[in-house]
Amino acid sequence: MQYLVSVITDNSGLATPEEQAAIDVFNQQLIDAGHWVFAGGLAGPEAATVIDNRGNEPIVTDGPFAETKEYLIGFWIMEAPDLDVALKLATEGSKACNRKIEVRPFL
Repeated sequence: MQYLVSVITDNSGLATPEEQAAIDVFNQQLIDAGHWVFAGGLAGPEAATVIDNRGNEPIVTDGPFAETKEYLIGFWIMEAPDLDVALKLATEGSKACNRKIEVRPFL
């Protein structure tokens, strides 16, 4: 089963060199163990564009959808046999990137 492992931050700074080194080690561990599917870092919410095409005309808005102190800064997509393994991996990822993590299974 695949899981979206979202990295949540409450500061505007990117990973420190030490955090990036730990993330690189963690990523290699995921690859070596066969859990790696994909991962990526994201720009901050100020770089976001929101599109709402639910009405008669699309509305395109610069900036984040909602004002919040926490936001998504990156993610992993991991392969794991069950939620317990996904949570164990996410716990290791949280330590590596020094950020909160949210885990959700794909439907």
